[in-house]
Amino acid sequence: MNEQVQTIDPSNAFGYVTSPAERNKVLRNTYWLLALSLIPTVLGAWLGVATGITRSMGGIMGMVVFLAGAFGFMYAIEKTKNSAAGVPVLLGFTFFMGLMLSRLIAMVLGFKNGPDLIMTAFGGTAGVFFAMASLSTVIKRDLSGMGKWLFVGAIVLMVGGIINAFVGSSAGMMAISVAAIGIFSAYMLYDIKQIIDGGETNYISATLALYLDIINVFQSLLALLGIMGGERD
Repeated sequence: MNEQVQTIDPSNAFGYVTSPAERNKVLRNTYWLLALSLIPTVLGAWLGVATGITRSMGGIMGMVVFLAGAFGFMYAIEKTKNSAAGVPVLLGFTFFMGLMLSRLIAMVLGFKNGPDLIMTAFGGTAGVFFAMASLSTVIKRDLSGMGKWLFVGAIVLMVGGIINAFVGSSAGMMAISVAAIGIFSAYMLYDIKQIIDGGETNYISATLALYLDIINVFQSLLALLGIMGGERD
């Protein structure tokens, strides 16, 4: 059969109209771009730690800068995802996210066991990603209904984070981090399954979604480890 001919998904359950070859291409390109996106993230985090440029961006000021930059980049990515500018804009966003993450990383590096905590958070995030990617290949049911509930959960997390920026509660930060790990781990499963089922056909959009899942799980794990396991000199 000609692989370019679009066919209904093999299970005939979800109603998405894309060929298996096209789905595999989107998934492959997404994984490659996702791996590439980690390079600007690391560079941004290194620059932020080395220069201390984000050290003063705490509390409300930091949140305003982060939200303005993040939503501005996401708007630009949405507008350019079907053009040659899409990938550079996405990589610019991942650099910005690394820069914003550098404040948390610098705080964790202030602990005696800071490097170990960062590697543990990285390993934990990688483990979650591979578990969700594996799970997405064996689940046959349509998970598209999860999207609205996960979106509501993400909004509740954002509101909770804004409130906690005013309150400055360690217990509140721990609760938000635990909830974020659960919600964005589920989002990973949902986003990968969308690609596999043909619900997402643009690899730049797919990469953005998975990148946000990964960065949220990583920073939540890192914050949790810092609060619970950080060792002072």
